[in-house]
Amino acid sequence: MNAPTATTDPAQAAGPPRTPRAPIAARVLFDEAHSEAWTIRPELAREIQPAHPQDSSLARAAEALSEREFEVAAHVSGPLTSEALAGASVLVIAHPSEPRWEATVNGGSPRLGGAEIDAIEAYVRDGGGLIVLAETEQDKYGNNLSELVARFGIGIENATVQDYEHHHGDAPSWVLAALGDPLAGDRGPAGADPLAGVDAVCFYRAGALSSPDPARVIARAQPTASLPNAPLAVVTARGAGRVAVLADSDLFGDDCIGELDHRALWLNLVYWAAEPHFAGARADRASDVATDPAWTRLKAATEELRLTQAPDGSVDTAEHDPETLRRLVAAIAESAQALKPRFPHQHDYIDALAADLLAWADAGVGKPDFARSLEAFRPERDRRDGIEHLCVFPMYKQNASRETCFEALVVRVPWPEWIDELERTRFDNAKYLPVTFVDRTSGYDSECAVLFPETFSTAERPSDFHFGAIFCDREAERFRRVGGAAAEILRINLPPDAACLLRSAELSESAYILWDMVHDRTHMRGDLPFDPFMIRQRSPYWMYALEELRCDLTAFAAAVELEREGFAFARHAQYAILFDRLFRFPITGSRVRNYDGLGGQLLFAFLHREGYLHWTDNSLTVEWGRVADGVGRLRERVHDLYHSGIDRPKLSQWIAAHDLVAEYVAPAESSVWAKDRRELPEVEEPKQLVDLVRDDEFPLSLFYVQLAPKLEPALVPQPA
Repeated sequence: MNAPTATTDPAQAAGPPRTPRAPIAARVLFDEAHSEAWTIRPELAREIQPAHPQDSSLARAAEALSEREFEVAAHVSGPLTSEALAGASVLVIAHPSEPRWEATVNGGSPRLGGAEIDAIEAYVRDGGGLIVLAETEQDKYGNNLSELVARFGIGIENATVQDYEHHHGDAPSWVLAALGDPLAGDRGPAGADPLAGVDAVCFYRAGALSSPDPARVIARAQPTASLPNAPLAVVTARGAGRVAVLADSDLFGDDCIGELDHRALWLNLVYWAAEPHFAGARADRASDVATDPAWTRLKAATEELRLTQAPDGSVDTAEHDPETLRRLVAAIAESAQALKPRFPHQHDYIDALAADLLAWADAGVGKPDFARSLEAFRPERDRRDGIEHLCVFPMYKQNASRETCFEALVVRVPWPEWIDELERTRFDNAKYLPVTFVDRTSGYDSECAVLFPETFSTAERPSDFHFGAIFCDREAERFRRVGGAAAEILRINLPPDAACLLRSAELSESAYILWDMVHDRTHMRGDLPFDPFMIRQRSPYWMYALEELRCDLTAFAAAVELEREGFAFARHAQYAILFDRLFRFPITGSRVRNYDGLGGQLLFAFLHREGYLHWTDNSLTVEWGRVADGVGRLRERVHDLYHSGIDRPKLSQWIAAHDLVAEYVAPAESSVWAKDRRELPEVEEPKQLVDLVRDDEFPLSLFYVQLAPKLEPALVPQPA
């Protein structure tokens, strides 16, 4: 992910940068048409309860969602039909009541009609989420929520739970719940954990639920309660959708959502219920280019031409007919010219491409030199959301074969307003370009996720590279594939928002845009900035491992700061960095000087050794409330190494870096670099010692050796 990077100072807006708006990916619909005792509309709450609107307000709950990836709306009139539910990711029904018992919204009857219950059941089975907030003494309120939740195997008891030993404040009816399911003996099945980050919850005047299998109890009354061990919160899956039922409606009201861990539980439940929506296939905008006959001809001619090329990109005319080669070259050039109206911003490039193609043919199809095209190909100048670029070059892939052949691509740039604002005001990176595939030739049927100009074939190395493009769709697909499998295999205590990220193309691609933008710019910033092009120079591979890790730890820290400032979406970038670094990087690729893999090994070993994650009972538990602190501590260690390195000779810095890694990742027994058996000969140049580095200087730990074969099927790229 080390694309070429801008070196200018960060662009700063006048005054503190504005916190951008999170991308909207799902919709939560609150029913307010059935005489509910709660509303998300503050002005209506003031009408219902003039003296204390908070007693009727879910505005803070709605605001918490709006800060995330959710659009929030109220259904204020009419029945809950399939049409009314269309487009909703989650439906919330919060305590309908007859007005004689509660001050309510000006809705209709608190009872749902039979057709409405049918519509809600169908909505859930088709992938919708449903959250029902019931109440104490349920029967008196005149609603028929019991009839609704019975469709999903859950019962609402007409009861009030009290506990004189486990309560909040002085009221025994403010019951402190036993979280998880202590009767089940574990934390539940693999998958999203609705209780991630939730340690204490109070149910105010709660009723009770019944929950036969396969529903899962996530909160119960304590054994000391008036109804010992009574279920207070239950979640279940039905069809493609999900249902959560709670026996109290107050805990998410404005007065109470800030108490204990209520806000975290609320967000968890909504994400958990919305996960099927996030997992749904995204309907990308179709591209007119992909079906244009000119593109079809260009792609076909490029595929045929690339099969004739030798490893250096030349073509042996003794083996391949020169006239056929000229016909293919002409077809590519003419087709590109025909595509000009679709790429008005690339006219200069398309003209340069034609000139380079014809010059290559005229010169006898030797090693191609497309310097003219490279200078004219400037996609970083047009970072507009949805813009498409044509790209035809002889190139090699950075993480695949270094043999040169022609490739033809049409790429689309995702550049939403929020990332534009962050790039302009905080993370200036004029050369960074996120892209997604529209169509491509077969050379990109690999895991390659970059489009770097240094891979294009030119006679001489250019003095400057103008852009670095990273395929965020490919990075995100790989993350979802491998990270999702790791979460299941390791039974990770997965927060529901992380589970949504692991299933959502939209969220994961956006997370990678943010991650890559910050990572990329970090290569040229900080103490001892590392020139990304030095990757071709001779240094021990753990130096590259630490540099890539430094950039990722910096991106993680930036995401933590953004989240702290109110840009909650940045949490997804943190998840993406952790999951890729901990689970994909260490076991991807060969063991020959795998620097990305080593960075992942170091991060895992540090977090495990220092107690931020735990491997117990064949489950990996991450302390989500503390893990950011652990990542920050490792970042400090790496920063200290860099900061002090300016005062050391190169070899001493290499040794200090080896010692830092070896503190947590054991070196090979045959290593001559290991501190307790270091035997390095005197040499004139430190680079002469690189040959003494073992191909697998830091072998995989037992954890990864056992994980690798289990994850191996997920490492295979999925067909496009």
